[in-house]
Amino acid sequence: MFRCWGPHWGWVPCAPTPWLLLSLLVCSAPFGLQGEETRQVSMEVISGWPNPQNLLHIRAVGSNSTLHYVWSSLGPPAVVLVATNTTQSVLSVNWSLLLSPDPAGALMVLPRSSIQFSSALVFTRVQAFSRSGRPAQPPRLLHTADVCQLEVALVGASPRGNHSLFGLEVATLPQGPDCPSVNERNSIDDEYAPAVFQLNQLLWGSSPSGFMQWRPVAFSEEERARESALPCQASTLHSTLASSLPHSPIVQAFFGSQNNFCAFNLTFGAPTGPGYWDQYYLCWSMLLGMGFPPVDIFSPLVLGIMAVALGAPGLMFLGGGLFLLLRHRRYSKYQSIN
Repeated sequence: MFRCWGPHWGWVPCAPTPWLLLSLLVCSAPFGLQGEETRQVSMEVISGWPNPQNLLHIRAVGSNSTLHYVWSSLGPPAVVLVATNTTQSVLSVNWSLLLSPDPAGALMVLPRSSIQFSSALVFTRVQAFSRSGRPAQPPRLLHTADVCQLEVALVGASPRGNHSLFGLEVATLPQGPDCPSVNERNSIDDEYAPAVFQLNQLLWGSSPSGFMQWRPVAFSEEERARESALPCQASTLHSTLASSLPHSPIVQAFFGSQNNFCAFNLTFGAPTGPGYWDQYYLCWSMLLGMGFPPVDIFSPLVLGIMAVALGAPGLMFLGGGLFLLLRHRRYSKYQSIN
């Protein structure tokens, strides 16, 4: 779940508005739980007619597993993630129960015995991709067949001050008594996200069973040039009560009544330098998936630089050794006249 905040006003609930645009990109490549290479992705809008609410069901089928992403416009934007070990798993929705005050049991993935992993976060809008790779714009996170790329864009909102900062509070369900782990990975390669050498990860389970992955950078312009990059800072993940969060019918419909959540805050920008106030635009991207998170390898450019940097001294050393050897052999041909 998320809530928006201003620097001096504290946290306030934010319902979806025209300027809060969340877009999901379903992509492709290997899956940690079942080792899938590719998946067949389909999207279905499940209408609650005559009610205006809809569910968006994204189903990604592999050779021996299925991933379900169920997005909802009920309450705060929310997504339920489910991984099963069969290609025959289906989504079941009871709209009458879902729209009732107690929606527990209204959303199910059947057969229940096939469920290998399930959790929930909160967001909305969708596009689909079928191959692995990277988006064209920074931060160009490496996507696979088992992840979604979520893009959060704040456009045209009137700030509360001349240099207002914005943020999200993200909440999720723990897989056990403890909150998911959060770690940082560092790299010397910044080709895909210039001047950003860090990758943050939230991992569900020790295997892990699922993950959220992002780079600590946002952008204040649609072109997302290095000059418009903004720092993104994450707080420590902590336990919180459901009563302190906006109520999500879709999360309750699948998981039933939950008392404990885990949450952390993301803040974008700094009081000085480029910011949202430049063009009234803010964009941040993250990956959401199941199985093991994608692992970046060195780009061809960095590999080439490393080869030159490490190879040149070696060639100089080799050349110097050959020179000394040939020079020694040349002088060894002279015989003493004594």
